[in-house]
Order: sequence, then structure tokens, then C-alpha cells
Amino acid sequence: MVRFIYNPYSGNNRRHPGLLDTLRATAARRGCGHEVSVTQGPGHATELAREAVAAGCRRIIAVGGDGTMNETAQALTGTGADLGLVPCGSGNGLALHLGIPTRAADALDFVVSEQTRAASIDTGTVNGHVFCNAMGAGLDAEISQRFNRLTRRGLPAYVRTTAGALLRFRPSPIFVSDDMGRSFRMKVLLVAVANSDQYGNRARIAPLARTDDGLLNLVALQPVGPFAALSCLVRLFSGSLHRSPHVQCLTSSGFVIERHAAGPVHTDGETHDAEARLVVRTSPRSLRILVPSTAPVSSFCHG
Repeated sequence: MVRFIYNPYSGNNRRHPGLLDTLRATAARRGCGHEVSVTQGPGHATELAREAVAAGCRRIIAVGGDGTMNETAQALTGTGADLGLVPCGSGNGLALHLGIPTRAADALDFVVSEQTRAASIDTGTVNGHVFCNAMGAGLDAEISQRFNRLTRRGLPAYVRTTAGALLRFRPSPIFVSDDMGRSFRMKVLLVAVANSDQYGNRARIAPLARTDDGLLNLVALQPVGPFAALSCLVRLFSGSLHRSPHVQCLTSSGFVIERHAAGPVHTDGETHDAEARLVVRTSPRSLRILVPSTAPVSSFCHG
């Protein structure tokens, strides 16, 4: 059995509602056992995915943005059911990292074809919130909050949102420790913990990250001036941010991030209020996801 979970509020789906008709036609053409469920609001994709697993569905396809992917994955983690992605959001970071088509029509053809195989990837949690791709605090979470309020998204909107947030955001000190006994104290613009190399839109926050090594990659960016900020932006898109003198990186199975006060965090771009102390952990190979059948078993490192 296959269940498609369609989010009509995702950026591309909102602008191109005809995809729902295409989905229903595809499900009808594939025959018995292929169904389409439509989300009604935040959290509904998780509920629908849990119902699908309970009904015996072995393949659940999330048709939406990173938030839909995250909600669906929450229900599938540890179950053995396969997650398929038809990315329809503005960033699509995990899809880019795994080589999944990011054009909706191509991705739909991909997930119903014989060109896929199921690979087991890691997931992470921060104070109990699951993430598949990345979590972040500081400027990172501020940008996510602002970006999520926009009706029109995409890379230009993200750049404008980032610029606006930079003008108003005040860096703050953090203390980071990891499971290997390492630690550092630093004043930061942002701190992110990534499972894949991608934020989305081909912005590579953690170029050496891989999704199947049981580890997470922490990236902390110190306050920088305009010229250094431009250099970091170039590095972000060229895959060399980890080499910047303004960045501190750690790779570990878990971290504790202590902030001066409670505040927002994001998980796969969705924001939550969180305590000052953030506990981040990995769950190795806890999620099965459909990837290209031609991809080698350990191909999920793009650094």
C-alpha cells in the first residue's frame, strides 16, 4: 500500500494547485492500494502518516516542503516504512543532498518508478523535536520565523529575509559541549546542527556532513562585518564554509548548547520556542527513505 500526503499550503503547491489532480490521477492509474490524503493544517501530516502506518502502508510519500517532510518523518522514524519525497517547498535541502529530483513532476515520476531503493538515514532531535535535515538557533531561527510568514518564497526572498534579520539581530554567547568531551564558548550569530550538507537552495551549511554516519555536524558562526559576511556567503554556496576562520565546527553524536536565555529554534525550517539549554542527539539510521537506485550505498557525503 502507498499513501500520498499532500500539503496544499506548501509554497509551490499553493501556486500550482493542479498537482493535486495529477496526484489523484497517478494514484488511480497505479490501482488499488494507492491513496491520496490532504493535510488540513500544522501537525496533520504526522497524524495522517501514523494512520497510514497503522493501516499497513509500507510507502508514504510526502508531497510538500521541508515542514511536510519533517511531520511525515516523525511518524515513520523507527517503523520500517519507507518515506518518499516529492519536494514542493522553497529549500528542499534533504532532497538536494540525497539526489532526489526537486521538480515536482520529476519527483512524482521518480517515487512511483523502479528507479528507487530504500536507504536508512540518521535523524536528530533537539529537546524532543525531530529533524531530518538541520536544526538551528540564533539568527538561523530568526530567519526561519520571518521566512515562514512570507506568502512568496524562494532564494530571492530568502536573501532579502536574511539581510533584514542581520540588520536587527544581536549576537549572543553560547557554550557548546559534545559527547566526545570537547567544548567551546563563543559569541555567535547562529549555531546550526546539520544531518545533511544542505540548508536548501544549494546553500551548504555543513559541506562534510553525511546522513548515514551516525553523526551530526555543528556549525557556529561568530559575528562578522560586511566584508567577512560576504566571504561567508560565498563559502556557503561554494561548499567551503567549514574552512572559514569565522566558523567553529564539531562532528559528534550529540551536543549540548547552552544559551543565555530561552528562545526560538527551528527544525527543518519550522520554528518552536525552546529552553535556554538545547540537547541535540542523533538516532542512527532510524528513517528509511527512497533514494535513486543508482546511488552507491554510502554516497550521501557531498563534501
